[in-house]
Amino acid sequence: MTTIALIDCNNYYVSCERAFDNSLVGVPVIVASNNDGCAIARSQEAKALGVKMGDPIHLIRKRIDRHGVRVLSSNYTLYGDMQRRVLAAVEAFASDIEIYSIDESFLDLDAFADRDLLDHAKAMRDQVRRWTTIPTCVGIGPTKTLAKLANAVAKKNPLFDGVADLRDHTLRDWVMDRFPVADVWGVGRATATKLHALGITTAGQLRDIQMKQARGVGTVVLERLVAELQGVAADAVAMIEPQRKGMAVTRSFGTYVTDIDTMMGAVTQYAMRAGEKLRSHGLVAGELTVFFHTNPHKRSAPQHRASRRLSLQPMTADSLELLGAARRGVEAGWRDGYAYSKAGIMLDDLIAAEFRPRTLFEGDPHRRERLMTAMDEVNQRFGKFTLVPAGQGFRHSWKARADNRSPAWTTDISDVPIVSAR
Repeated sequence: MTTIALIDCNNYYVSCERAFDNSLVGVPVIVASNNDGCAIARSQEAKALGVKMGDPIHLIRKRIDRHGVRVLSSNYTLYGDMQRRVLAAVEAFASDIEIYSIDESFLDLDAFADRDLLDHAKAMRDQVRRWTTIPTCVGIGPTKTLAKLANAVAKKNPLFDGVADLRDHTLRDWVMDRFPVADVWGVGRATATKLHALGITTAGQLRDIQMKQARGVGTVVLERLVAELQGVAADAVAMIEPQRKGMAVTRSFGTYVTDIDTMMGAVTQYAMRAGEKLRSHGLVAGELTVFFHTNPHKRSAPQHRASRRLSLQPMTADSLELLGAARRGVEAGWRDGYAYSKAGIMLDDLIAAEFRPRTLFEGDPHRRERLMTAMDEVNQRFGKFTLVPAGQGFRHSWKARADNRSPAWTTDISDVPIVSAR
């Protein structure tokens, strides 16, 4: 039987901030989204005050002031580097690691199955805590879905003390008969509504339905979940991974954009980032849409929304080709006299790069591919946007607001904490 664990960092963004700022420990903390707009991470103290994921900061300002809630701007550079440190601490405890998200990873524990895995997981949690100060929970099971379910139980039920092992059938059945079906990994709101209508309200009831019925309610995705809840790995169920259909890079501006040159600088950055995302997924795009608009919530100001869709021939992941198309779209949609608050680029008609149709008169694609690879490697090694087109520039008045961002404690030598011995 395969043994899989899921290790999840608790309140990850907040925990990263607390690792370097002891004044945040024990007080309610919120980490805000880009432009300091919404709550995207909350400490347990903030959750206890009723702060919900996605709450707009301006709508809960009175609660923030009344309870002394600390609001921090998101610091993704710090969170990404701390993820690397967490993985380094976990590495010795698993034969293979699959990163699921910035704060969650699946671990292959087959090589350690002869050990007491509860002690093994506790030792792993202790090492992560010593190396990074970040608290974690661990769920263990024979499939990814059961490991995910075990992790949720380990986090919510104090009886498990941060580690739940659902390989034992008796314990697994006890947990699944009490676990809400809507909270099962992969069950969306619409599927949960359909299941409730059929009287299926727990994970245990979902596990026991017929495969044919599962496919009828929620397609092959739900069939896969049922198999995994029964302890059968999804790889044993015939699955075709759906092709990604679209991709987007959008941002709200920190200050309003009122001239076309500034808009071009912003769209240039978005186009370069969109190309980088395409290449990282091994895809090319056939269509690009560039859009920008004023603030729809500012009723007293003149309103304008522009959107232009452009065909990409040949299909491409070349950032400079995407940039050329995006700039043509901005030029076509621009209107003077408006204060724009947001812009973005959307890519559609995506296919794998190896299946890209060739055109008769295109030049040597390998030369541009080598250029893009070199640009990606420079930016990965020395930081995002180290190497950029001149049109993007380096000083951005439109850059998203981040008034309360913490220092780059681990990646910028000027921000490394100084310790004095007395």
